[in-house]
Amino acid sequence: MKYALPATMAVVVTASALLTPRYAVGTVDTGSRIVSNDNRLPAGRLESGVLTVRMEAREGTWYPDGPDGAPRVVAAFAEEGKPLQNPGPLLRVVAGTEVRVTIRNSLGVPLTLHGLGKTRGIAADSVTIEPGEAREMRFTPTEPGTYWYAGRTDSVRRLYARRGRDSQLNGVIVVDPSGTVAQPNDRIFLISWWVPEAPAAASAGGAGATLVINGLSWPHTERFDVAQGDSLHWRWVSMTGPPHPMHLHGFYFRVDGKGNGTQYSVYTQAERRLAVTEIIRPGETMQIAWSPSKPGNWIFHCHLARHMTPRADPVEDRSRAAETHTAHATAQGVHQHEMARLVLGIRVSPRGEPPKPAADARPIRLLIRSRPASDGEMRYGYALGGSPEATDTVLRVPGPTLILQKDEPVAITVVNKSHEPAAVHWHGIELESFPDGVPGWSGFDKHLLPAIPAGDSITVRFTPPRAGTFMYHSHFNEMQQIASGLYGTILVLDRGQRYDPETDRVLLFSDSKPAVTPGTFVPALLNGQARPEPMQLRAGVTYRLRIINIRSNNLLAVSLVGEGGKPAEWRLVAKDGADLPPAQAVLRPAQLILGPGEIYDYEITPSGELELRFGFPRPLIPPPPGVVIPEPVVVAVQVR
Repeated sequence: MKYALPATMAVVVTASALLTPRYAVGTVDTGSRIVSNDNRLPAGRLESGVLTVRMEAREGTWYPDGPDGAPRVVAAFAEEGKPLQNPGPLLRVVAGTEVRVTIRNSLGVPLTLHGLGKTRGIAADSVTIEPGEAREMRFTPTEPGTYWYAGRTDSVRRLYARRGRDSQLNGVIVVDPSGTVAQPNDRIFLISWWVPEAPAAASAGGAGATLVINGLSWPHTERFDVAQGDSLHWRWVSMTGPPHPMHLHGFYFRVDGKGNGTQYSVYTQAERRLAVTEIIRPGETMQIAWSPSKPGNWIFHCHLARHMTPRADPVEDRSRAAETHTAHATAQGVHQHEMARLVLGIRVSPRGEPPKPAADARPIRLLIRSRPASDGEMRYGYALGGSPEATDTVLRVPGPTLILQKDEPVAITVVNKSHEPAAVHWHGIELESFPDGVPGWSGFDKHLLPAIPAGDSITVRFTPPRAGTFMYHSHFNEMQQIASGLYGTILVLDRGQRYDPETDRVLLFSDSKPAVTPGTFVPALLNGQARPEPMQLRAGVTYRLRIINIRSNNLLAVSLVGEGGKPAEWRLVAKDGADLPPAQAVLRPAQLILGPGEIYDYEITPSGELELRFGFPRPLIPPPPGVVIPEPVVVAVQVR
């Protein structure tokens, strides 16, 4: 069911005032500190079915890396007479409520407001408020959903390309169905970014960006303390240029709806599906529901490596709080594992008796190895203990495919024969917290998973509860290790099922090397090959294609095309290892865009010659001048 906010809104000029100092002034004002808004308290006053909100846009000082971190002087929204907030005040009403929002522009430059304007369209509606002027917008939303409003002072840049002083002029609008009560664990998160205005930083592809959730960057983002079995309902809004494949460790979430800020689709029961990773694109909104079935520490994060690691900007100061966090981890004997930016931490307290460990488990020995390459960079690889590859001087990528059985316990001993600490995340597997693979966080209380030191090992145990396609990859020094070879496929089979590599094909896409220069386009590998051999298929035979994206920082466009470039047809049968509802497992054009951390299973019965094409999707925001996006790789699919 698709919903949209009203097509018309009343706009009233209510007052003018003296011009404030120019917005370009960049001194730190400690009296105008911007506070993080957790989007739990709706703004304004509700009386007689009318919500009245009086807001102001003004400049303030923002501390995304905690109170001791480097300050940013930016514009933000505030309720009149209250502190500035990032995100701006939450507008939350029941459908049918009239909303009257007055916004005063105290920035000293014109403010163009989107999301509350006179006409609707994808970020096209706009109202310009002159310096010192205040305007009132009136509208009556009738359709439930998650929407947004935003402001900009740069008339050249597109809304999602805002990078500097106006990049935090964002807020959320939630319209609840009439006659319902808000969920107690209904939380709202807005992703935004700030990028230095230096030309080098502007083309850094997010490497030097400050990326935040509700105004804060990990390890300063809000920590969530919930109980095992709680029902959690989360809403997400993205107001950045890059897309974000958001990934949950340990559990599946249900996708309940999506929108683009001006329209929203509430999914019916038949339209809902499970995922562990879901892309949220610029301006998109998303609603998910999930329940932590196992206790311990878990994370929800963007799967782009640059967006979960510290900024690659040596000029920026690291906050003292982050240093304290690292020192605490070191004191517990945990090797330093730095995560940053788009990460949330969830601590789940136990409810009931913990499960007993399996008595018998299938032993597996997995080696982590590294070698210097001719370009001076380190390369990494996995190998099975006792295999010929374990003693080979050549590192093989991807790592060995692990064939597991549903409900069969495994004990995987990970031996680190590389030159630095390492860790392994079992992506998509529903397991206990300790073996999940995030050093210094996975586990519970003081029993936390350590990184595996060079020359050491650790044994992790889990029992896969469902059949499907999964993967394993590094969760230490992710920018380097994931891009340089530490990844592999996990296939979990039903009891009695046998794996047939002839009809069951894994298409694992990865990086050919780390993106040493931010903003560059590194070619992709298919199953470790830069120039893959032609695929051989038989006409009339149904194949299962297990498509995995473990690129470190790039989305991937994949298609199967026939004569004249027309897409073939395939049937989507599973997402991230979870089978799709029958109503969604239908034939569709064989073209797909998937983010890092996403996995799709398709079935296809070929009837003619095809081409497999893969490469970079067309970006939503044009690349910087001089940056050329490579053409897709074409692989012949010979059907005999």
